[in-house]
Amino acid sequence: MNHLNRQQAPFPDAIWALIDAAAIHAAKPLLTGRRFLEVEGPYGLGLTALEVGADDYCRDPGEGEAGAILSRAVAVPMLRKSCRISARRLAAHLEKGLPLNLTEVADAAEAVARREEEFLYVGQADFGLEGLLTARGHREVQGADWSSLDFALNNVLAAITTLDKAGFHGPYAFALPPAQYNNLFRHYEHTDLLQIEHLKSLCTLGVYKAAVDRPVVVDGHAGALVLGQDFQVGYAGSDGIHYQLFVCESVVLRLDEPEAICVLVD
Repeated sequence: MNHLNRQQAPFPDAIWALIDAAAIHAAKPLLTGRRFLEVEGPYGLGLTALEVGADDYCRDPGEGEAGAILSRAVAVPMLRKSCRISARRLAAHLEKGLPLNLTEVADAAEAVARREEEFLYVGQADFGLEGLLTARGHREVQGADWSSLDFALNNVLAAITTLDKAGFHGPYAFALPPAQYNNLFRHYEHTDLLQIEHLKSLCTLGVYKAAVDRPVVVDGHAGALVLGQDFQVGYAGSDGIHYQLFVCESVVLRLDEPEAICVLVD
């Protein structure tokens, strides 16, 4: 089974190579979670749910009663965004060597990447999916003041110390909202050292600008990103004017140790 339908597209492999490159180039800078969490898979399109945690009795059986052992599962979201390329412009590229505009492909790839990041950090409560910021059992420390270099550093140190005392000794990653991330590009007084470089020495899995509303420090053992189908582009058909494409993937955050997450709250 090939749900991407790429063999039905009336253009050569060289064009698919350009499309794939444009999609990956657009999506890669936005995908922070894949840079500090383990990535497992891909296991294929058929991975629709993932069992998590340990099998256990739903309650202690009474005398003479059979026990019921259950497992828990989380759904694996399928992320998809349609896009298109002009049939005329593709012909001009193939026949005359003119540039091929793949802006819509890049935009669709960015949309899928942003959705992956949303599931990673926030989850989807209606479907029982938790994110790094919303996981039950995560830790919190006060970290509202980022007005000075010392305050920002102390916030991160407090989060790392909290995790370290709980038995999560790193390595750590640090993700924070764009405004606070941009504020890290300040030099310590009388030095050439940027604060972001200092924090990278503490958070060796990286410091990331992410689509979050609160900073979060994550021990690398907190969980993994599990892929069903990895990031790919498929062919949906043609209306005679455009070739209809789509960017898709299936991915879920598996939380192994929510206690290995520390959110900095106001």
